Amino acid sequence: MAASTANVLADCSLTSYLRHPDRALDGRIAAARRNLGRRVLILGHHYQRDEVIHFADYTGDSFRLARRAMEHPEAEYIIFCGVHFMAESADVLRGPGQQVILPDLNAGCSMADMAEFTQVEDAWEQLEALGLAAEIVPITYINSTAAIKAFCGEHGGLVCTSSNAQAALRWALARKPRVLFLPDQHLGRNTGHQIGIGLEEMAVWNPRQELGGNDASRLRGSRLLLWKGHCSVHQRFLPQHVDQCRAEDPTVRVIVHPECSFEVAQKADQTGSTDFIIRAIESAPAGASWAVGTELHLVHRLAQQHPEQKIIPLDRNACPVCTTMFRISPQHLCWVLENLAQGEVVNPIRVPEGVKRGARLALDRMLALA
Repeated sequence: MAASTANVLADCSLTSYLRHPDRALDGRIAAARRNLGRRVLILGHHYQRDEVIHFADYTGDSFRLARRAMEHPEAEYIIFCGVHFMAESADVLRGPGQQVILPDLNAGCSMADMAEFTQVEDAWEQLEALGLAAEIVPITYINSTAAIKAFCGEHGGLVCTSSNAQAALRWALARKPRVLFLPDQHLGRNTGHQIGIGLEEMAVWNPRQELGGNDASRLRGSRLLLWKGHCSVHQRFLPQHVDQCRAEDPTVRVIVHPECSFEVAQKADQTGSTDFIIRAIESAPAGASWAVGTELHLVHRLAQQHPEQKIIPLDRNACPVCTTMFRISPQHLCWVLENLAQGEVVNPIRVPEGVKRGARLALDRMLALA
C-alpha cells in the first residue's frame, strides 16, 4: 500500500510540473542545479530539444555521452536527456556509487524495439541448425537494448556506433566469415558497401519469418545478415528529396546520416555520423550550402550556429523529429532535479547485473577499437 501511495504522489507531483510552459521553470532548474553542484551531471543528446540542451553539461551522440559519464566519477547522479537505450549504456559503464536517471521513462527508441531478445535468440537457433552460427560474429548498433548488447558480448561480438561501424565490421570479419548486424539494416548495408561487401552478399533477416524470409542457400551465400530494423526518422528521407534540393540549388552539398536508406546515401555527397555531420559543417567556408538528412532539432541548431552558411533539412515538407526523444522536457528535468535536491531519486535506470556483464563485454570490445 505504501509503495502504491508513493507512486500516486509522484505522478501527481509530475503532473503539476507538466502544467507549466517550457521556459517557465528555467529559474527553478538553474536553482536546483546550483544546489546540487557537482553531484549531478546532465547529458543531452544532439536530437534533444533546445529548451533541454540549454542545461546540459555535455552534448553529443549516445556513446560520446556515455563516455563523458565515465569521465566524471564525482557525479553521484547522471541525468541522461536522451532515450532508454542510451541511459542503459550509461548505467553499464557507470562507476560504483553512481546512479543514472532518465527524466521520462516513456522515452524509448522504435529502432531498439525492432530487435527483441527472444527474436534474436530464435534467429540464432535457426542459424545454429543450419551450421552457420559458428561462422558468425554478432554486432549490434548502440541503438539497442542492454539485453541485445549482452547477447552480442556473450557470443563473441561487440557494439558499434555510426562513427566506428566500419572498424567494427572489419574487426568481426577478421575473426569469422559472416556478421549478423543488429538492429538497423541501413547502417549495416551502407557500412558493408563502404568496406567492399557487395549487395549480393547481404541478406535481410525478417524476424517474423522462418529463416528470416530467406532460403538456406541465400543465407550460406551471405557475408552480412542485416536485421530488418530501421530508424523512423532517417527512413523518411527519399532519393527524390536529394534530386529536389539539387534542382533548387545546384551548389548544395547533401550530407546524410548512414541510418538513411542505401539509395539516399548513394545520391548524397557525404554520409556520416552525427559528429561527422557537425564537423563537416563547422569546417565549411562561409556561403556553403547544405541539405542535411538527419533529425530536425539538430539541423535547426546547426543553422542557428552557422548563419554564415545556408543549412536546410533535406526534406522541408516533413518534420523529421525523433518523437520519443522529444518526450524529455524541461518540466521533466525540473521534476528530477528538485526531487534530487530533496533526497529523492525518481526514474532510476538499473540494468540487471547478469545483463550488465555481457553488455559490458560488448561495449569494452568497442572501446578497444577506439
